[in-house]
Amino acid sequence: MSSRAADVTLTPPPATILVVDDSPVNLQVLVRTLHGTGHRILAARDGRTAIDIMRRARPDLVLLDVMMPELDGWTVARELAADERTRDIPIVFLTARADPADRRLGQQLGGVGYVVKPFDPVTIGDFVEGVLVRIERGERDELKRGISSEPDR
Repeated sequence: MSSRAADVTLTPPPATILVVDDSPVNLQVLVRTLHGTGHRILAARDGRTAIDIMRRARPDLVLLDVMMPELDGWTVARELAADERTRDIPIVFLTARADPADRRLGQQLGGVGYVVKPFDPVTIGDFVEGVLVRIERGERDELKRGISSEPDR
């Protein structure tokens, strides 16, 4: 028997990702695309449902639409930040709002990413995977700082 340890590659467990969008088409595209990455995907069509899911399921990442009726993404992010159970859940904002002021607001609210719609369904999975990897490596602050300077995805 060899005294050398076997080389073992550890694969991180699949992440739980919550996708929040009031557009059924966007929600379906995101859920299908991200499901293909092997992660557990949860979905919500409004801000209140999203908050309830986040409090119960504590996802590893949230893709959060900004412009939704009743409870918009900015308000959802503020409520999450105010709750110790959810304040550490990373958020990637999804929005048609590409103005630098909106990006800065996303940064101020603690977002780790900012995707301008329409997004590319082919590359969104890689983008999300990159965010998850960087969070795992401890680069959350760098992701936050990059929101206001990142090109549209």
